[in-house]
Amino acid sequence: MGVGGGLGMEATNCGALLRELQQIWAEVGESEGEKNKVLSEIERECLEVYRRKVDDANRTRVQLHQSVATKEAEVASLVATLGEHKLYLKKDKSVVPLKEQLAAVVPVLENLKGKKEERLKQFSDIQSQIEKIRSELSEYSDGDDKANSLIVDENDLSTRKLNNYQAQLHALQKEKSDRLHKVLEYVNEVHCLCGVLGIDFGKTVNGIHPSLHQNGLEQSTNISNSTLEGLANTISNLKAEQRSRIDKMRETMESLCKLWKLMDSPQEERRQFNRVLSVLISSEEEILSPGVLSQETIEKMGAEVERLTKLKARRLKEIFMKKRSELEEICRSAHIEPDASTAPEQTNEMIDSGTMLCILLLLSSLVTIVYKL
Repeated sequence: MGVGGGLGMEATNCGALLRELQQIWAEVGESEGEKNKVLSEIERECLEVYRRKVDDANRTRVQLHQSVATKEAEVASLVATLGEHKLYLKKDKSVVPLKEQLAAVVPVLENLKGKKEERLKQFSDIQSQIEKIRSELSEYSDGDDKANSLIVDENDLSTRKLNNYQAQLHALQKEKSDRLHKVLEYVNEVHCLCGVLGIDFGKTVNGIHPSLHQNGLEQSTNISNSTLEGLANTISNLKAEQRSRIDKMRETMESLCKLWKLMDSPQEERRQFNRVLSVLISSEEEILSPGVLSQETIEKMGAEVERLTKLKARRLKEIFMKKRSELEEICRSAHIEPDASTAPEQTNEMIDSGTMLCILLLLSSLVTIVYKL
């Protein structure tokens, strides 16, 4: 029922009550003064009821105005923060009742709040990833702690700013990927060089960073500048050591070849060094056999040179002893004193020292004896 219908019914009811009251007054014989007094009281009480209702309605209107204004202010703030000005377009409020305005703005506000929470999560996630990668690229490893303590600026959550962060993240991810590829390339090269040189790979890379060897689920490979620099320096040092060992082994192999030829060593003795010999005639890049340039191999070659050198000395001593005996026999027959410089003590000493002067002395003695004869 409309407001007009309600007032009409109220007027009818009031008229009936008034007629009933006047009838009672007539029966009672109430004076006109008393009647007017009662009617004035009724009118005053009715006005008071209407005033209370008007005041209540006005307070409700003010509250609705405030609610609409507050929520529209929140909407405006969120729109500015999110940079989504197309999400909410104000309507002409002059023809729209307040309750309808409130009913219209509430879902918009809730939608914007949801978008803000979602955007905050996006910003937090992407900033955490950025901070973590920056930490991995730096000399420090507390990226997770920093990521957990990040504070997102809630005054600007626009897609423009989010796109800027995404661009930063993509650039950092590419740099991380490039560095990781370079680190793994360096580690593989160190592993290969350590294998060729017979050096402990784990101990070598642990000195640079433990993650290069202990690559578990809880520890990612360190890709900082210091790690890259440490790997590069290690590779340089290992290559220098490789060249030094190659030079030393070539020198030792040259001595071995001379001794093999001099001693007419059998192929069985030479075969154990065939792999080393084939490696030494290769370029540095082609030397990949594990342990071929190890300290153990060098010591083994040195030991073989020492063994053959001692064997050569022993055989030379035997030859010189035999020739010395023959020389002494010739000297006795010719009644000549043998040259004292070819005495066993002196020739043995010269043989042990590696000099060939003893051969010249023996030849000189033989020539002298033959000449005297």
